[in-house]
Amino acid sequence: MTAGLVLHEGGARDIAEIMTVMHDAFCAAFGEAWTSAQCLGVLDLPRVWVTIARIDDQPAGFALSRTVVDEAELLLLAVRPAFRCRGVGTALVHRTMAVAVASGARKLHLEVREGNFAHKMYNGIGFDEVGRRPGYYRGNDGKIFDALSLSVRLSPGPAGNNPT
Repeated sequence: MTAGLVLHEGGARDIAEIMTVMHDAFCAAFGEAWTSAQCLGVLDLPRVWVTIARIDDQPAGFALSRTVVDEAELLLLAVRPAFRCRGVGTALVHRTMAVAVASGARKLHLEVREGNFAHKMYNGIGFDEVGRRPGYYRGNDGKIFDALSLSVRLSPGPAGNNPT
């Protein structure tokens, strides 16, 4: 894990920090970033949580997730460019997996734009492609990208994927 990396559970009180990361992390060409109102609306729902990553007291990233019955979904993962390739995204995904397992989830799902560099990280963690939405994303330049649906099976304890 990256030296100085601290993960903590956040909430609506952290919206300014979440939006700082969101603004820096998401490429405006794809329109994937959420607004603060969208984030606050989701954070107000039951079984939704956000994990904040900080390095040396600087906001580095966040993961916004939810659990429904026995499945969890990683809704947003964002890491500021200055902190990429330092294990922040992987740490956030592992924390999401641990929280999901603790809440009774058996599977974690996410969706990623085809061509997003985070796809390689998700594969390395054990996510498999389970679906595809053709032409789901459209860049500002008109280029079309598929959305890839990925999932990983979660199981507590040393016999399975132990995300902790």
